[in-house]
Amino acid sequence: MRLVAEDLTVSRADRIFFRGLGFQVGQGEALLVTGPNGIGKSTLLRMVAGLLPVMAGRIALENDTDRSVGEASHYLGHRNAMKHDMSVAENLTFWQRFMQGDGPAGRMTLFEATETLGLDGLEHLPFGYLSAGQQRRMAMARLLMVHRPVWILDEPTAALDAASTQLFAGLVERHLADGGMMIAATHQPLGLEATHTLTLDPDDRAVEALPDPFAPDPFAEDGAS
Repeated sequence: MRLVAEDLTVSRADRIFFRGLGFQVGQGEALLVTGPNGIGKSTLLRMVAGLLPVMAGRIALENDTDRSVGEASHYLGHRNAMKHDMSVAENLTFWQRFMQGDGPAGRMTLFEATETLGLDGLEHLPFGYLSAGQQRRMAMARLLMVHRPVWILDEPTAALDAASTQLFAGLVERHLADGGMMIAATHQPLGLEATHTLTLDPDDRAVEALPDPFAPDPFAEDGAS
């Protein structure tokens, strides 16, 4: 299985940032997407995850005709996507049921996942009671509770200390060793031994304005007699 992106147009709102972007990620491989703030890293990841439409180009899982990339992916964005007033257990149970999974391989129970992340004993607390670093690690627990071969992570180590970053690197290495894939946008090293890098370069970026579909057509007849 290989994730392939070809000739992508990366756009947001009424602007096109890149054309002709492409990359490949195979089983056991990690791709780091780097570049300055505002260059389009998050937009690219959301396109790959199926959260934004692909204006032009192709994103597909080769040798896996049963699923789209989005159906085979975990997406962890800037925000943790957890309700602060709900308990940790309630949040994680929701995500486990929502994601459903594609088989028992790689699946942990809620308590196994929180223990793996060094957060056991906190499951009864409201998510909002946790520190920023604990919240980030707790959001990662859903990567372990449901098996998805593709991890798409946006600044995954934000708010993590050095020990937690090392813990995260170990989880990724295990995922890759099991044949998984990872695409991560990051500003800092993730502690992984072997990765590929896609650098979004401002010098290659040509911002173009998209046409306004609601703008009046200057060549249309005004209907005056």
